[in-house]
Amino acid sequence: MMLRYALQTVRARKGGFLGAFFALMCAAALITACGTLLETGLRGTIATERYAATPVVVSADQNVHQTTVKHKKGKTKVKHKAKPIAERAWLPGDLATELRKVPGVREVIPELTFLAEPLAPGGAVDKDRPAYGHAWDSAALTPYTLTTGTAPKADGDLVIDRRLAERAHLEPGDRLTVQSTQSPRTYRVTGIAAPAHEVRYQTALFFSTAEARRLAAHPGQVTAFGVLPAKGTDVAVLKRSVSTALHGTKAPYGTTAQVSAGDGRGPVEFLDAAAARTKLVSMGGAMGGTSLLVAVLVVVGTFALSVQQRHRELALLRAIAATSGQIRALLGREALIVGAAAGTTGALAGLPLGSWLHGRFVAMGAVPATLQHTVSVFPPFAALAATLLGAWAAARISSRRIARIRPAEALAEARAERTRPAWGRILAGVALLAGGAVLVVVLSVLRTEPASTPVTFLAVVVLASSVALLGPLLVRAAVAVLGGPLALTGPSSRLARANLRGHAARMASVVTPLTLLIGMTCTVLFVQPTLGNAARAQAREGIRADWVVAAQGPGVPAEAARRLRTQHDTVTEVVRTTVRVGLDKYAAQGVTPGGLTRTWDPDVTAGSLKKLTEDTVAVSELAADQLHLKPGSPLKLTLGDGTPATPTVVAVYAKGLGFGDLTFAHDLIARHVDNPLAASVLVRTARTQTQLATTLREFPGIHVLAPAAADSIQAARQQANAEVNYLAMGLVLAFTAIAVVNTQAMSVSERVREFALLRLAGATRRQVLGMLRTEALSVLLLATALGSGIALAVLTAFSVGMTGEAAPAVTPLVYVAVVALAGLLALVATALPGRVALRVSPVTVATAKE
Repeated sequence: MMLRYALQTVRARKGGFLGAFFALMCAAALITACGTLLETGLRGTIATERYAATPVVVSADQNVHQTTVKHKKGKTKVKHKAKPIAERAWLPGDLATELRKVPGVREVIPELTFLAEPLAPGGAVDKDRPAYGHAWDSAALTPYTLTTGTAPKADGDLVIDRRLAERAHLEPGDRLTVQSTQSPRTYRVTGIAAPAHEVRYQTALFFSTAEARRLAAHPGQVTAFGVLPAKGTDVAVLKRSVSTALHGTKAPYGTTAQVSAGDGRGPVEFLDAAAARTKLVSMGGAMGGTSLLVAVLVVVGTFALSVQQRHRELALLRAIAATSGQIRALLGREALIVGAAAGTTGALAGLPLGSWLHGRFVAMGAVPATLQHTVSVFPPFAALAATLLGAWAAARISSRRIARIRPAEALAEARAERTRPAWGRILAGVALLAGGAVLVVVLSVLRTEPASTPVTFLAVVVLASSVALLGPLLVRAAVAVLGGPLALTGPSSRLARANLRGHAARMASVVTPLTLLIGMTCTVLFVQPTLGNAARAQAREGIRADWVVAAQGPGVPAEAARRLRTQHDTVTEVVRTTVRVGLDKYAAQGVTPGGLTRTWDPDVTAGSLKKLTEDTVAVSELAADQLHLKPGSPLKLTLGDGTPATPTVVAVYAKGLGFGDLTFAHDLIARHVDNPLAASVLVRTARTQTQLATTLREFPGIHVLAPAAADSIQAARQQANAEVNYLAMGLVLAFTAIAVVNTQAMSVSERVREFALLRLAGATRRQVLGMLRTEALSVLLLATALGSGIALAVLTAFSVGMTGEAAPAVTPLVYVAVVALAGLLALVATALPGRVALRVSPVTVATAKE
């Protein structure tokens, strides 16, 4: 019975349910898109290219492990956790001997993979295909075969892949300069090779075996082993045999050799794609969680407005003996009908949206193209289920009062809005306000970005939810402040004041999405600059060098730094990496210890940088507090390539935000990173920029910059990284903006009879439109105050926790643009429905049946 009546109601009131349908559809699309990103991170395929002809690959373990044992109530619980390391882990070369003894093995091919960037003329090198160097002996792993020329034999010989040869117009006999892990060197192209299948994501350069070992800079070690089966040997059987043979065999630094086959070979080849899985899971989860919270808030507000507009109809149903349960059942079924239609449409629309998002992340470099976008039925069905549940819950929440009060009270409230919200609503709003305040306080003591970022956006949503519940009171308070000025500015303003005072609940439903839009947008736009500006300020204050040497390519070679060193000049090479202490990740750098304090000052508060050697480390105050360290303390950690180390702390410094949490000697870090070239070189000298550039003229792509110019480049890089976060949260903001328009349009469209009665009472069309504009501007003013206050409180707490100072980076012009955009949306969403409503003759509307 109720289902049939719900269907009839939806069919008869299509316009009334259109706003709820649109809000639910956008929510489903957003959840589906985030779900596809999450699924790609969990199940995305990483197809192999380099090891396509190698059924079994043996590689070093790329994770650091931690096992904890807990004894509780007579039971023992063992938990094992693993986190990826930042650099490539290497295997001992003599492991090949053990592998060749395994039954069913025909051949074992050692593999070397290292940085090798061709310095060809502009446009010849495809930036989407990073270049790697290998020994020609391992060409069979793909396989690559010569199409012309000969294999490399001498140290100066080089074989390049066919795609690079075509783009750079190279032939055997030509010369090509390559920037690898050492100084740039010019090689003679002896041959051109082509893969047996398409290689889309990398460029291969093949050197002689001796030269490849020199450039790999890991004596006695290899990247991996390709294991080829003997004729008739099953790959699965071979993999088990190799795993059995390697059981207990330890690769260098305590990492255990891993055996991969099938789809497991891709993550061994593309380490960045394997690491991106974790990033994509985190990003998809954060976007999905924030989207869900925002969607719930918006959908509840939309349904509340929809139920409020039907108050008279529902009151009449109560008056003719409809029970509370029947009203709730009716609204619940209506919500499920609308939710099913909207969820299905939105879920289907979310699939291409997720694909577009993945493509944009790839284009921005946040996710490698080698991690293929994965789509299944799970995200759409999850979005549909979430939409149905959200619609049903929103209807139940919105119908609580109309379903609980007596029929006579329902009829009375259908004609005049209550002067005060229900006590339950007020108490819930106060509770959320208190919860938001607690989150802000917690945010002020969080000192790491991974911990503070989710709390930042959660605090905005919780505080906006408190605004939604306390909205009627806030509107009345605003009217009390604005009532005087409005009464003096003409009949339109006086009408607007009366509406704001008499229909506070309706106006509050419009204030909420506007508040959320302004608060969330300001937080998204200013949270990254707050952190980035503080880090750059610390770096500017701490760099004492006269000049900074930087590279357009992979880095500054050690030979370039050596040539700059003189008896009176100080040159500091800086190499960056990431290390793990336990399972926690810390940004680290290696710096040249000699004369360090002349070029670099991180504001040492304990100990001395003069004691920095390959056996010691300097730490930031944040790391010292988290790890309970002081000068003289040992620090057990894992370097970027999985090497365990226990250096002694010799200094603690304050400027960790600008210089990283851990600082080591340059030579130690350079031996344990994939790219040992310096990210920058700091030079303290009396020589001029031109003199330094002349010294470095033999090194392509090397530039000598003033510290201010280097800071500008760093700011541009930070902006590029921030764009990923803007895109990630941009869809949530777009959804909120759509909700603003949707709610505003619903609020105005419902007032057709009110406008007609005003016209019949003598108000002109212009005065009615003026009333709407005044209402919209009043609501905008209140929402701006509330949204700005929420954003300012959250950003200040974030700044205090992350930088130690209450100094959020707010750009006035950007802030004005945000408010202007919100105002434009509110005015357009008010004016257009208002003009449409006023086109109908007021007599026709007033005499029409409700």
